[in-house]
Amino acid sequence: MTLNERAAYVKGLFEGYGIDSKEKEGRILSEMLTLISDMADKLSALEGECAELRDYIEELDEDLGYVEETVFVTDDEEEEDEDEDLVSEEDDGFYEVECPSCGETVYFDDTLESDSLVCPACGEKVMDFDVCGEECDGDCASCKGEE
Repeated sequence: MTLNERAAYVKGLFEGYGIDSKEKEGRILSEMLTLISDMADKLSALEGECAELRDYIEELDEDLGYVEETVFVTDDEEEEDEDEDLVSEEDDGFYEVECPSCGETVYFDDTLESDSLVCPACGEKVMDFDVCGEECDGDCASCKGEE
């Protein structure tokens, strides 16, 4: 039984018992029944609006899922684009290096000596790499810190 049906049932009981709405108690009960009936109507309307909003949200969620699939790159696609070897790239004074032991990508300041770099994730020494990014055997000015 819905709220509206229950409110109508109680109002029918009130009228069926012949309670005089002119007396104090009868007037209070009559006003309470009117209030209950109004509240049941409002709740019914809110339930309808809530159902509409729920449907609308589900549609938005589906649309957003489509946009995410179309626009954003997944982690698998990013991994395919990355080089799996040791990487040294200069980016605003930092070098990105992949630890050969644990595979963690770490960043080092270009002021550090390349032969003393330790991975913060596993504690292993990161193998030497050229700070300049070229194959110079460490003899160039940038690898020796003479720039």
